[in-house]
Amino acid sequence: MPDPRVLPFPTSPGEARPAARLPLTVRGLGFVADGTRILDGIDLDLTDNRLTVIMGPNGAGKSVLLKLLHGLLPPSAGRILWGGRELDRHTRQRQAMVFQKPVLFRRSVRANLQFAVNLKKSPEATDLLSILMDDLHLNDLADRPARLLSGGEQQRLALARALLLTPDILFLDEPCANLDPASVLLIEETLHKARAGGTKVLLVTHDLHQARRLAEDVVFLHRGRLTEHSDADSYFDAPASPEARAYLAGQILL
Repeated sequence: MPDPRVLPFPTSPGEARPAARLPLTVRGLGFVADGTRILDGIDLDLTDNRLTVIMGPNGAGKSVLLKLLHGLLPPSAGRILWGGRELDRHTRQRQAMVFQKPVLFRRSVRANLQFAVNLKKSPEATDLLSILMDDLHLNDLADRPARLLSGGEQQRLALARALLLTPDILFLDEPCANLDPASVLLIEETLHKARAGGTKVLLVTHDLHQARRLAEDVVFLHRGRLTEHSDADSYFDAPASPEARAYLAGQILL
């Protein structure tokens, strides 16, 4: 019997999962916008498929880091290598991103999902579509206009559409902010299944409880710099940097 905690991602002939384009190597990464330095001197290595949570106070540069890694912004300095390769069109096709505010087509829920199935051009994608609609409770919403859904429903749809692309790497920027508890639970359960199926998940969240539930690996940013990168147990039990200790203690970091 298939493991219910794993999403059975389809593969191309001769290709096996997991196949996330790792390791990720970032060296000297910087980003400047309108004369303001947002990120400065980021060095980061992600070598395995552990679920990575990116944390830090407002303005730390978390969302900008995700966009740089996904190729949505050009770095002002430094290099980003996925599996030893520069970020290119081929690499980006193996990635997907879910934003805090879902970006959906002016179509039905079913049509939004079918768009992703058509992009994959894989017969197995139809089976995955059925699984994701069940897991994320979208069947009863299938014929409704996507943009008329509630916030939680829209985010579940956005996650399903991203996972239908069977990405090696999935970026999520505060996907559960201000959502109802039921949607948060469904999203977190689906992320666990995606990670078990071989997808590398990088998640930005301000929610410490969510981070404790999901994180296997934590990246902590403060004032545009990476001040800590450690496994989740070490980060939550004995953070090494004073900034991380202050953040976990609930202090205001400026």
